[in-house]
Amino acid sequence: MKDKSAAAGLLLGYARVSTDDQDLTNQRAELHAAGCTRIFAEKITGTRRDRPELARVLDHLRPGDVVTVTRLDRLARSTRDLLDIAERIQGSPRFQCNK
Repeated sequence: MKDKSAAAGLLLGYARVSTDDQDLTNQRAELHAAGCTRIFAEKITGTRRDRPELARVLDHLRPGDVVTVTRLDRLARSTRDLLDIAERIQGSPRFQCNK
């Protein structure tokens, strides 16, 4: 699913699994299929606030960029976490969920 309105910016993917025995392969494939030019991925529980790859994707964002996730719970585990992430963003990046 490519978002044509993202043409002015980059389509960036964020993938996360919670445990070492889980695999990022399916999420990466879905994000590539969605047209993501760069994917930030990590194996870390979503309840942790210090997620290095999430911090990297947020720091990498520029106006017009879109962060894509395969499911919303890969980005944030609660509404409060999602609002905290939104507050960290500078400019006007957007988020989209493939499912």
